[in-house]
Amino acid sequence: MRIFRISGKKGQATTEMVLLFPVFMILMFALVKTFALLVLIQKLEISSYYAARRWQLESHHQTKYMAWDQGWLRDDIENNVKEYLGFNSRNIKGFLNLKDAKLSITRTAVWNVVTLQITTNPSGVKLLCKYDRNRVCGAPFGLNCQRGYNYLCTSGGALTAIKYVPNRDRPIQFELPGLQ
Repeated sequence: MRIFRISGKKGQATTEMVLLFPVFMILMFALVKTFALLVLIQKLEISSYYAARRWQLESHHQTKYMAWDQGWLRDDIENNVKEYLGFNSRNIKGFLNLKDAKLSITRTAVWNVVTLQITTNPSGVKLLCKYDRNRVCGAPFGLNCQRGYNYLCTSGGALTAIKYVPNRDRPIQFELPGLQ
């Protein structure tokens, strides 16, 4: 029976579990927060595509309808985008650290520029934010380390998706010449 026992002391596995479990939880929590950021980026791209496509198909080129476009249509698109991103659910809003979303649309002669910007709160990983930013992001690291530290610990971040959609002119029915 003594062959299977690694050491003569009882409770060795319990001691290892007590020491390694917090390290495992820290790594798991950091992985979950990274996954949340990836989910947020994917949701941002999908919702910005929706906003641009809907603006392209439902907005008007005539000036008498542009007030309706900038009023009701833009607000409705923004509300649907916020609902998809998770602003209406307290759990999703907390998991993705959502703070605000703004949809802006700029008309030009050829393109409509649809910009969706999401601002987030700091992720709230207090254990990772225990040390000073200058101490963590020292010499071998740089600006990216400081931006990551700011995102995690101090100010959150802003993610922006810009889509260019053409002005929607009604297509003219195609007719082959000489068939009339």
